[in-house]
Amino acid sequence: MSGRELSERGGPKSPSERRFATKLLHFGGEIDAVTGASSVPIHQASTFHHHDIYNPPAFDYSRSGNPTRAAVESAIALLEGGTRGFAFASGMAAISSALLLLSAGDHIIVTEDVYGGTYRLLTTILTRMNIETTFVDMTDLDAVRAALKPNTAAVFMETPSNPTLKITDVAAVAAWAKERGLLTMVDNTFMTPYHQRPLELGVDIVLHSATKFLGGHSDVLAGLAVTKDEALGKRLYALQNGLGAVLAPQEGWLLLRGMKTLQARMEQSERSARRLAEWLAARGDIARVYYPGLPEHPGRDVHERQSLGYGAVVSFDVGSGERAKRVLSRVQLPLVAVSLGAVESILSYPAMMSHAAMPPEVRAERGIGDGLLRYSVGLEHVDDLLEDLEQALGGADS
Repeated sequence: MSGRELSERGGPKSPSERRFATKLLHFGGEIDAVTGASSVPIHQASTFHHHDIYNPPAFDYSRSGNPTRAAVESAIALLEGGTRGFAFASGMAAISSALLLLSAGDHIIVTEDVYGGTYRLLTTILTRMNIETTFVDMTDLDAVRAALKPNTAAVFMETPSNPTLKITDVAAVAAWAKERGLLTMVDNTFMTPYHQRPLELGVDIVLHSATKFLGGHSDVLAGLAVTKDEALGKRLYALQNGLGAVLAPQEGWLLLRGMKTLQARMEQSERSARRLAEWLAARGDIARVYYPGLPEHPGRDVHERQSLGYGAVVSFDVGSGERAKRVLSRVQLPLVAVSLGAVESILSYPAMMSHAAMPPEVRAERGIGDGLLRYSVGLEHVDDLLEDLEQALGGADS
């Protein structure tokens, strides 16, 4: 494109005006301003020299801020459409910091089948601070409304939820909460900003376990948060700085490298996940399949309004805990492990892994049965994944 064409169109686009795939690679801090290096430097420093004591530098101590971490924070803020990003040492560090915006005596409404680590935080740690939680079926807006108390201060959503992939109408809940002055948060780990951007739906804080799809390679532990409101961003920064659970420079660099391929990975993994879900749904030996891309999935219409895709996680119930364990012992391709969102497929057993913190009776009430498996689909050839699961399911019955 010539300079004349650029000027007629109003000049070059800013990073926020570019398409998502371009934002992943060109977020505004991808080239080192000093050397021109094509990769963000790893600033492995704990402290920074003050050339002039009366004119403090932009960075003074890496807990308060580090150039590598700042690049991560700028990138995720751009991708989510926020004004400020925050990088933490883990997803739970991000969630914990956000929830500590609440005060003693506050009440929070939470997705009932929330991630087990979040459940543990709410039920065993924040209770000591007299922060009360009501878990509700967020697919039912009337149930959300009914959970309101005089001391309710916030609403915490997962959509799709982990692991049964229930769908919450984010815009409806956010609008209801805003009318009542409630803070809203969404764990966007499963969808990533490629598929879903909750800030655009009226949410106050978006959270990620960046260990998962954003990092994408099972080699970094990280958490992220994004805000749009400047005042809220200042409050969250005070907690990030005060608590100190920040992302280290090496991990920040790994995360940035992983994020560059997010769209390509998500597109390929989703194609395979849809094949897997359809294949499982057609079998007679699977009790139930959970995947927003299936026509019969509850809330699919809501999901399609607020998301651009269905994601790469498929959950399915094989009928019993014993059969689930036999399947886990027979699969050869996926890692049998906690976590998800990696280049390699990961098969996990929520009852003994991600949701082990939930008492069995609570898991049962929330549809997390002993026969439930969660499959995070990676980049392997989908036919190999299906053949492997075929032999594992068949052998589990012999």
